[in-house]
Amino acid sequence: MTINDPATVAELRELYPRYETALVNNDVDTLTAMFWHSPYAIRLGAAENLYGTDEIEAFRKSRPAVNLARRTIRLEIVTFGTDFGSVTLEFERDSPNGIVRGRQSQVWVRMAEGWRIVSAHVSTLPQPKP
Repeated sequence: MTINDPATVAELRELYPRYETALVNNDVDTLTAMFWHSPYAIRLGAAENLYGTDEIEAFRKSRPAVNLARRTIRLEIVTFGTDFGSVTLEFERDSPNGIVRGRQSQVWVRMAEGWRIVSAHVSTLPQPKP
């Protein structure tokens, strides 16, 4: 198995900004389409555990579309073969209480319909005390 096949890494590196743009603009249709349409898709968020496409989409439709902008601090892509990869990033977001730091990981699999996120996790780090 080839780790980090350059062409496969390039595909995910080109695809990921589409996800990020959809996220900060609350483009629910694009975000939903980028996830595997399955009851087995998983998204563990900062305050929610979502199982299956229906729960993920319902969460996205109901969340407030405010304070979604963030800065990517570090982005790492690792691929295994040509059909499986992970995208991991660290980010920062401005808040009234200062900068919030977080991390996100996604497992991507090439399906018949193209690359899809099958599992994702988002969490924030504790803020330092003043």
